[in-house]
Amino acid sequence: MAYEATHRFARISARKVRPIADLIRGKHADEALDILRYMPHRGARLLEKVLKSALGNAEDQRATNVQNLVVVDARVDGGPMFKRIRPRARGMAFTIKRRMSHIRIKVADLYGEQE
Repeated sequence: MAYEATHRFARISARKVRPIADLIRGKHADEALDILRYMPHRGARLLEKVLKSALGNAEDQRATNVQNLVVVDARVDGGPMFKRIRPRARGMAFTIKRRMSHIRIKVADLYGEQE
């Protein structure tokens, strides 16, 4: 059984969060929380909250072994953008794209399914 949590419209670029999500994919949930807790990045705080939410969903849906949960999927997709215009020299205008992302984490008990 897989348990999932998402944070949609996170106000951070997906490009900044993806390398951190790659670090925790495939690790035990407790180990992933320890990795994220000691990282100085702002994206690590967002991933940590989503991972805690996924673990809370597992407890709420009566998972048998919360200690054995593994991060099977940590995905960061691009979201919509706020588009702004910045005035430049000689009457030109440059666009500023304030990017958002959708963070999705899925945890599952891989060892319980095999038994």
